[in-house]
Amino acid sequence: MSRLVRDELELAKTELKEKARDAGIGAALGGAAGVVAWFGVAAMVAAGIGGLALVVPVWAAALIVAGALFLVAAILGATAARRVRHAVPPIPEQAVAGARRDVEIVKESAHR
Repeated sequence: MSRLVRDELELAKTELKEKARDAGIGAALGGAAGVVAWFGVAAMVAAGIGGLALVVPVWAAALIVAGALFLVAAILGATAARRVRHAVPPIPEQAVAGARRDVEIVKESAHR
């Protein structure tokens, strides 16, 4: 019986590590979205607006470049949200299900 409990605890620990890793990756992707948006604004606004201003008015060039940067940030942010959502709630679902099955088996065995 104690071996069963140890195995279930080990499964729970492994599952929590995986969820923590996914949450960390999601948080890192969220940070990357912010960094890309920030540096993208600084670097591409000047170059993009300057280049587009040769064919359209400066204000239109600024809107086009800003829209492209926000699109990249939205894609990174959505990816980050999906990774974080996958890691939550931090409950070892497989271990809990396994423990419930084990309890049911032990109960059935005790009744025989």
